[in-house]
Amino acid sequence: MFSASARVRVYVCREPTDMRKSFAGLQGMVRGVLERDPLSGHLFCFFNRRENYAKVLWWDVSGYCIWAKKLSRGTFSRPSIEELTLSELQQILDGIDLGAKRKRRLKLLAN
Repeated sequence: MFSASARVRVYVCREPTDMRKSFAGLQGMVRGVLERDPLSGHLFCFFNRRENYAKVLWWDVSGYCIWAKKLSRGTFSRPSIEELTLSELQQILDGIDLGAKRKRRLKLLAN
């Protein structure tokens, strides 16, 4: 996905997010909902209500970056915890349910 240091933390917004939000809107959610500093260099992950769309906001010293992934079938497993490791984020984006440690319906896309 991207390279980041091991010290980077991943924070998950547990509220469903309107995916029309871009840089300013997501930055506002980081400050208001997550109560974090969006300029910290950490990753901030957001999911929509249907859990088929995810966005990750990151400040990389020179500006904001947004990674987005929208599924045509299946859903992401929105984590119940507010902080993840980079590995756990990658697993969620790959379709693995962290609670069950199994592939979700996202696996159907490969067939």
